[in-house]
Amino acid sequence: MTISDDPSALSLDDLPELLKDDISVKVAGCDIDGVLRGKLMSKKKFLSVAKDGFGFCSVIFGWDMHDQTYFRELKISNAENGYRDIVAQIDLSSYRRIPWEDNVPFFLVSFRDPDGGSLSACPRSLLERTSAKLEKAQISALAGAEYEFYQFRAPSNSELPVSERNSSATAKFLQSNPAHHLPSLTEGMFGYSLTRPIQNQDYYYGIFDACRKFRCDIEGWHTESGPGVFEAALEYGEIKAMADKAALFKLTVKSIGSKYGITPCFMAKPRHGLPGNSGHMHVSLVDSNKKNLFARESADPSPPFPDLAHVSDIGRHFLAGLLDGLPDVMPILAPTINSYKRLVENFWAPVTVSWGLEHRAASIRLIAPPTASPKATRFEIRVPGADTNPFLVLSTILGLGWRGVEKKLEVTLPPLGKGEDTGGASDKGLRLAKSLKEATDRFARKDSVAREVFGDDFVDHYAGTREHEIRLWDEAVTDWEVKRYIETV
Repeated sequence: MTISDDPSALSLDDLPELLKDDISVKVAGCDIDGVLRGKLMSKKKFLSVAKDGFGFCSVIFGWDMHDQTYFRELKISNAENGYRDIVAQIDLSSYRRIPWEDNVPFFLVSFRDPDGGSLSACPRSLLERTSAKLEKAQISALAGAEYEFYQFRAPSNSELPVSERNSSATAKFLQSNPAHHLPSLTEGMFGYSLTRPIQNQDYYYGIFDACRKFRCDIEGWHTESGPGVFEAALEYGEIKAMADKAALFKLTVKSIGSKYGITPCFMAKPRHGLPGNSGHMHVSLVDSNKKNLFARESADPSPPFPDLAHVSDIGRHFLAGLLDGLPDVMPILAPTINSYKRLVENFWAPVTVSWGLEHRAASIRLIAPPTASPKATRFEIRVPGADTNPFLVLSTILGLGWRGVEKKLEVTLPPLGKGEDTGGASDKGLRLAKSLKEATDRFARKDSVAREVFGDDFVDHYAGTREHEIRLWDEAVTDWEVKRYIETV
């Protein structure tokens, strides 16, 4: 075989030939916030650990996205266990080369417990465990990811080259300047514009080309409505590979942005009064013959709701599972304090447990005949923002949906009608959490669906990380507070 053509067939015996012209290898794994943490290692070291994995400091599951240890120490990594090592298991099938780093070879890892077995809090391992439940039934899940994101020009400094005007320069600028002083990549509301990308042509095409070379291919790439906002739809495929691609897409955009003095921003709501950044996920199930299991052979003459006429029984159960569990998993779909600034009424963002055929205001958009072909039948989960961890989001969708299939849950909530918006008088769906605290309290409670789907170890760990985020917010003094109260109280 030609080794690089099919990484899924890569074996340990192939590595010496694959890396014969290299002196180093880069490896990375995903933390709980969706940040890739990794290192560069010598080829000799890599080859020596390729089979059994290597020790990786567990502190990446003991601190937050800014490397601050959690206020309440959690089970996996803490002072009592000495922030011990966990095992990073190299996934040979994840092989690719980083085109913007002289094509250095790159592999993803999944984290394992040093005592053996899958690590409860490892996002990539969680998706592996969730997918395994379906694979036992000879069913595979397919997925697609869509990300919107703002882009800002890093503060200029004539003494620095453009490549140094990167996210670090932006972070330093924000220490002493208000966020609204950051200039957008482009100005105005120009969704699907053919002219706006030409203003940053090398950057725009550079991301598209880099994603192709880095095996996180973009299917659709355009401007979205908002100053400096782009949207990418990643190529549909197997769900575990899609999570990898989604995480690597963010890495690609941020890396290429640094070379052009641009700071991409995947926050859910970076600008007041403007649309937020979504991270919609599409999911379907197929059998061993790649037949879509959500599609019905022929239209049901008496469906529970007309919107479900072309949806199979397994598709209906899957949808019912999503609707039943959605309120209990909101900290995963909206993981930050800022996430809930996006999930407000009248901003094209879903705020209730809701669904509908081709309904873009609903939490779950059903894509099915007669508006789509049977083989394209799928669910688009529209609650997640661009700030989410793709491994956790896809694990959640798959876990909730499969629970619905196993329990043969039925859809009892009527769909949103055309012209109906979420949160309106006719919307019968439960209002989703309005804050991270409300969401985390529901997620962590003893009878939470999240505990049933993911187990106590994961829920306790993840809830602890969100409680940390909430406490930091509770202690923060914002510019809004100072401006509002400094003189008048």
